[in-house]
Amino acid sequence: MRAVGVMVHGGPEALEVVDLPAVHAGPGQVRLRVHAAAVNPTDTMARNGSRAEQQKMDPPPYIPGMDAAGIVDEVGDGVSTGVRIGDQVMAMVVPKGSHGAYREQIVLDARAVVAAPAGTSHIEACTLPMNGLTARLSLDLLGLSSGQTLAVTGAAGAYGGYVIQLAKTEGLTVIADASEADHELVASLGADIVVRRGDDVAARIREHFPNGVDGLADGAVQNELVIPAVRDGGAFTAVRGFQGQAQRGITFSATWVRNYDGEFEKLDRLRQLTESGAITLRVAETYPPERAGEAHRRLEAGGTRGRLVITF
Repeated sequence: MRAVGVMVHGGPEALEVVDLPAVHAGPGQVRLRVHAAAVNPTDTMARNGSRAEQQKMDPPPYIPGMDAAGIVDEVGDGVSTGVRIGDQVMAMVVPKGSHGAYREQIVLDARAVVAAPAGTSHIEACTLPMNGLTARLSLDLLGLSSGQTLAVTGAAGAYGGYVIQLAKTEGLTVIADASEADHELVASLGADIVVRRGDDVAARIREHFPNGVDGLADGAVQNELVIPAVRDGGAFTAVRGFQGQAQRGITFSATWVRNYDGEFEKLDRLRQLTESGAITLRVAETYPPERAGEAHRRLEAGGTRGRLVITF
C-alpha cells in the first residue's frame, strides 16, 4: 500500500512515497480505504523533526496526517457504531510512527470514524475532523454561554473559521481578526465584528469591548500579545500548548485535540452541522502523493485559505 512519509526528517523534499504492508481491522476497529487526507500545520512538525523526541520509539517511515476520508472496506467484530462496508466516512487520526492519515489504508478504532456529511466529496470531508474537533474542544474549554462575547484570532484559517461557525450556533457574539484581503471571508463565516489582524489586535478588540471579551480562542498563536483582550475573570484557550501566567482571574487552557480522539458523538455532530449548512468546508487545492512536498511547501509559505489535500 502507498503512503507518504519521511525516512529522515527534513524540509518538504523529505516527503516521499513509501510502501507499507496491508493492515486489517481487529475487534472494535474499522479499516478505511483512504481517498483524501488534509494537510495541516501539525503535519509539517511531524515531517521536520520538531516532534522527533515523540517519534524516537517508532522506526521510520514516519507518516503524517490527522484527517482522513474514504470508504470503509473492513469491519472488525464488536463494532456497534453502525458503520458498514462501503460507507463513505471521515475520521481524525492521531499519528504514531507509520500510523498517519497519509496512506491508502488505515485501521482505526470504530469510535473515531463517522459518516461523511451527505453530499460531500472525500476531498471536502477530510477537511473537517481534526480542525472541527479542535474548534469544538476550544469552545468546550472556554465554557461560554449564549449572549457572551468571543474573540477569535487566526480567524481566516480552518480552525478559526470553525470556531466562528460553531460559536454562532451557540448564540455567542464573535469578534474576529483578519487581513484586509480576508475581511469579507471572515465576515461571511459569521463574525459579528471584524478587526484588522496584527500585534495590536488586543487593543482593537478593546475598542469594541472596553471591558474585554468573555473568552478568546487564539488560533494565530499570538499568546501573550492577545491576553489583554480578555476581561478580568474571562477565559483564554490556545493551540500548540501555550499556557498563560496567572493574572486577573483569567482561566487559561491549552487545546489539545488528541483529547477528543474517539469522540464519536462530537464528530458526528460536526457532520450534522455541515449537512445543515452551519459549517462550511473549504478546499484550496489537491495534490497526488508524489507532490505532497509541494503541498507542505505551499502551506509553510502562508496565506492558504482552505485546506490542501493529498488524494489517493
